[in-house]
Amino acid sequence: MSIKNVAIVGCGIGRSHIVEGYLPHPDKFKVVAICDLNEERLREIGDEFDIAKRTTSFADVLADESVDIVDICTPPGIHLEQVVAALAAGKHVICEKPLTGSLCGVDTIMEAEKAAKGTLMPIFQYRYGDGIEKAKRIIEAGIAGKPYMGSVETFWLRTPEYYAVPWRGKWETELGGVLVTHALHLHDMLLHLMGPVSKVFGRVATRVNDIEVEDCASASLLMQNGAFVSLSCTLGSQEQISRLRLHFENVTFESNHEPYSPGKDPWKIIAANDGIQTRIDAIIGNWQPVAPRFTTQMEHFHAYLCGNGPLPVTTRDARRALELVTAIYQSSDTGSEVILPIGSDSPKYADWRARTK
Repeated sequence: MSIKNVAIVGCGIGRSHIVEGYLPHPDKFKVVAICDLNEERLREIGDEFDIAKRTTSFADVLADESVDIVDICTPPGIHLEQVVAALAAGKHVICEKPLTGSLCGVDTIMEAEKAAKGTLMPIFQYRYGDGIEKAKRIIEAGIAGKPYMGSVETFWLRTPEYYAVPWRGKWETELGGVLVTHALHLHDMLLHLMGPVSKVFGRVATRVNDIEVEDCASASLLMQNGAFVSLSCTLGSQEQISRLRLHFENVTFESNHEPYSPGKDPWKIIAANDGIQTRIDAIIGNWQPVAPRFTTQMEHFHAYLCGNGPLPVTTRDARRALELVTAIYQSSDTGSEVILPIGSDSPKYADWRARTK
């Protein structure tokens, strides 16, 4: 099993990638380089994890032939150019969410992938953990039955101190607010479990902080499978929780409420009757625990690179989540329901920040 050399670009959330994603797998990954414009942070992270190569130059990372994987953890506004450049340099690429700031940008990345030697994996680490993976297995086994209804709540707290970081809270550099930077995780979990969206009606507002982007949003969804789902998110909740509650013909699932690890157990898995419970027990009764978040996503990525499994998160997955963001913004602007899929004829396709009133 080959060890893949990793370069971390952006040492903010990049530190979590090291701690949760790479250190638990010393037989699979080695972080050989870090890149950050903040030289003090570069020194601190380099010293903490004994990483010799430290640079402020992204070009230096791309030119390093020893680097197999470029892990992009920079502010969202520069993801697109960095992903395309890293793919052109022949690297495998991991990129934090949001992958980019428009469906046009995602499609540009998908075109770049076609000619690339390496593979891109977007980050959606909330998909991993015992709770959500049990639910996924039950649904895929056909036990859950017809989907009826769901609710997804991202109730977090962000204060002015959080937005003191210069790139946060601005359309140009953060690309969006609670929908893009925070609730995107939970909304991806919904899509992962309940499939694609057909129609969207949404509202967004800035009510909590003195920022450009939205910090409150709600939406009503009609899923392709016929289920109704409500989304609610705010950055003004005095108790932070993340919660999915999904109702199917034979099972109701409810996540734990931990804000930043809702994929972990305990999840409520409520069977309609004893017969359904017996079928569930047959599927998950001998469950082997899985690590949450980055630990399992990176493990699956390594397996993929070694030809031992599917790519855990694809650019198409990222596009589907960002299509939902686009639809909510468009609906909020126009006061109208938006029908998916969204194509290049949409006023929000090239840039969801464009006004459509």
